[in-house]
Amino acid sequence: MELTSGYLWFKALHIAFMVTWFAGLFYLPRLFIYHSEAEDDLSRDRFNVMERRLFIIMTIGAVLTAIFGLLLLWINQALLQQGWFHVKVALLAGMFVYHLRCNRWIALLKSGRIPDNTRWLRWFNEIPVLFLLGIVCLAVVKPF
Repeated sequence: MELTSGYLWFKALHIAFMVTWFAGLFYLPRLFIYHSEAEDDLSRDRFNVMERRLFIIMTIGAVLTAIFGLLLLWINQALLQQGWFHVKVALLAGMFVYHLRCNRWIALLKSGRIPDNTRWLRWFNEIPVLFLLGIVCLAVVKPF
């Protein structure tokens, strides 16, 4: 199947919005750590606003990534026959769960339920790296 120039535009936009989404996934958990370590109400209020705004931006990035990804899939349905693509979709499902978990942390921190220890948040902050490496390596190398 010959892919159209529209396919390449959709692919470029898919990648651009994926970068937006990942920027949020990388930075938002770091804000959770700073928020948890803040000692005054003014700082915590500021983090509430920053977290909410960043979540909105990264959600827009996630939705547009999904839309352009579905357009790519619609044009090139042969992807559904590729093993690597199935693993990529599984990783994407994990990313959506992670995204929703970020929203849960926003709600917890806004309600004043601050963790005593930020060790878990520091580990949580590293999870998007695994998604990024897995997805990019699968999409570029197509190992199986």
